[in-house]
Amino acid sequence: MAKGREVILMSISGADRPGVTSSLTSVLADYDVNILDIGQAVIHDHLSLGILFELSGAAETSPVLKDILFKGYELGVSVKFTPITEKRYNHWVSLQGKDRYIITLISRKITSHQLSKVAEIIYEQGLNIDGITRLTGRVPLDSVPEIDDKSSKACVQFSVRGTPRDTVEMRGSFIDVSKEVGADIAFQYDNIYRRNRRLVCFDMDSTLIQTEVIVELAKRAGVGDEVDRITESAMRGEIDFKESFAKRVALLKGLDESVMQEIAENLPVTEGAERLFKTLKKYGFRTAILSGGFTYFGKHLQRKFDIDYVFANDLEIVDGKLTGNYLGEVVTGEAKAEWLKKIAFKEDIHLEQVVAIGDGANDLPMINIAGLGIAFHAKPKVQETAKHAISTIGLDAVLYLMGFRDRDIE
Repeated sequence: MAKGREVILMSISGADRPGVTSSLTSVLADYDVNILDIGQAVIHDHLSLGILFELSGAAETSPVLKDILFKGYELGVSVKFTPITEKRYNHWVSLQGKDRYIITLISRKITSHQLSKVAEIIYEQGLNIDGITRLTGRVPLDSVPEIDDKSSKACVQFSVRGTPRDTVEMRGSFIDVSKEVGADIAFQYDNIYRRNRRLVCFDMDSTLIQTEVIVELAKRAGVGDEVDRITESAMRGEIDFKESFAKRVALLKGLDESVMQEIAENLPVTEGAERLFKTLKKYGFRTAILSGGFTYFGKHLQRKFDIDYVFANDLEIVDGKLTGNYLGEVVTGEAKAEWLKKIAFKEDIHLEQVVAIGDGANDLPMINIAGLGIAFHAKPKVQETAKHAISTIGLDAVLYLMGFRDRDIE
């Protein structure tokens, strides 16, 4: 720092009202000071404003500070000055270029216990919190929700800086705390891709809808128990996915197409899906269903939500009845990942700009190659393998992980 220069941190706090920042910066402008940094936050009509400024050797400190103090008195705000040494200033400058991360806390209701646990992990990992932002709207005092209120949602976003001491350990700590405090905690690298997602891909069964369609079909065909046995055998690793798929589809032979239509018209859509798709379409995102389920039902959801792409399995229908066969190749987990890549390539979208959401192990291939991969209300092993998980609220939680605020959504 050049000789004769002074760096001062000015901290202002008090009731917020129009013109406070304008009036104080006007005083600084009168003395032609150099602004090095500025930050402002308003919580419940209370203003916190910080300005780091430099006085050149030609300027006198006393008149500037006196005029600011007088202006602060007129405005009814408290003003505090802190001299900053050259060593402290240079350390602050050296922090530029450090890695930045976004930590998102999602729950039905944000509690002090949740915030404390997240902040503790951030501190233990040697990270510094640059800012905390509430993404969800304000809640009237007489309607503050309970933690298990299924109609509410709350989200807080931490912007942090530094290098974690152990990223694997930190992610593990967030998973443990998530279970303990009943919240979802996501940790993302804050880069240009995070702020420019463009394609969102969904699994269908037990993700976009709250059922497994093949189970519904099997019940109607009177073969529910047989389908369950084949599914359990596949889960034990006794038969592979393709073989189990073929056996289950064969049991549906003779089922009338009208049954499929009835099921399609009554699919239980997952909480938050309509809000999510409405927002994605509003902001120009491309969307896709990549499913090991059936195209017939994917097309129904495509019409309902104006989805751009559907890739699933085609059931063969002849004379209005299922034949027990399927057409084409079975959509496996690996196939889902390949379709994701093909859509991204066609749309000229980098994989880091893709969001993939699913609940099962066969969704992990696409979840793990996407820039933002999310295990949605998934089994513990899937949650632990995926980088991010949502278990507390509906599908619209995806919007908060993408950085949307309620005011953007509504």
